[in-house]
Amino acid sequence: MTLLENHPLIDLNTFGIAARARYFLEVSSPEQLRTFLKHSPPQPVLVLGGGSNILFTGNFPGTILQNSIKGKTIHWQDEESAIIAVGGGENWHEFVVWCIDHDLGGVENLSLIPGRVGAAPIQNIGAYGVELKDVFHQLEAIELKTGQLHTFNRTDCQFDYRNSIFKQSLKGLYCITKVYLRLTKTRHLLHISYGAIRDVLANAKIFTPTIRDISNAVIRIRTQKLPDPKKIGNAGSFFKNPIIENSFFETLVRKFPKLPHFPADANHKKIPAGWLIEACGWKGKQFANVGVYEHQALVLVNFGKGTGEEIWALAQKIRNSVEEQFGIRLEPEVNIVG
Repeated sequence: MTLLENHPLIDLNTFGIAARARYFLEVSSPEQLRTFLKHSPPQPVLVLGGGSNILFTGNFPGTILQNSIKGKTIHWQDEESAIIAVGGGENWHEFVVWCIDHDLGGVENLSLIPGRVGAAPIQNIGAYGVELKDVFHQLEAIELKTGQLHTFNRTDCQFDYRNSIFKQSLKGLYCITKVYLRLTKTRHLLHISYGAIRDVLANAKIFTPTIRDISNAVIRIRTQKLPDPKKIGNAGSFFKNPIIENSFFETLVRKFPKLPHFPADANHKKIPAGWLIEACGWKGKQFANVGVYEHQALVLVNFGKGTGEEIWALAQKIRNSVEEQFGIRLEPEVNIVG
């Protein structure tokens, strides 16, 4: 366990931003983390996973802890389901593949989401009709201030759309060391209502899909829509899809009849942020080293030498443009640090 100084972060964030951390430490066990925290680490402290949902707008002045705590075990099971305990430092997609290989259902729609397991409940990751909260059981997390281990159940986490208590009142206060998910062993509940999944399965003439078929369909869709961070720096969807009240939606749709929408609940509609951004003319635009991805307006990209400040400035211009035209203020899904 070595504390590194002035550590480069360019390979530790998928935007490929050339920022540095004053101090950096990779931890591979809860015991290592507790030992380090006892010695009053230089403040502030930031827990980093796969770096897939973060934008550094400058160097980090404190200590970055990279969560590399591994492990996958069956915590409990019966004939129909199992609770899997998985380390917070495990790669999320590799974990999904492991589940499919063991015929454990519930996370197949979340295939190819970048990042590590510990970040999944923070963000309440979701895609193609499924959210992490749908399979969540509980998690264990170490409080960075005290080193104490705490357990959070589903209610404690206060899950919402791309949100949890760890992005609100407990933001930056914990390192999630283990996540417990309840998955099915038989009679898997398949989510294929999302149009693109249904189309991919139909084109492949798959009419009774398995969880592996759904995973493969999701991987195909995501590969076509989103750039590979190894080739073009990005953090996936930069903004959340806004949720607006039905009354405001009715006003908007009269002015913009083609406005796509999905029910969020009885009183609200969810609007695709990518459609709003594209309607404002941003899709495919390039500004020196940064820009908006040509195939998906929701993705901001670094073409190689862009800075976090440049990407954040572009994001704010896009946000102001959408608000001016539609009266909707987009909120970043990406964590802005700097």
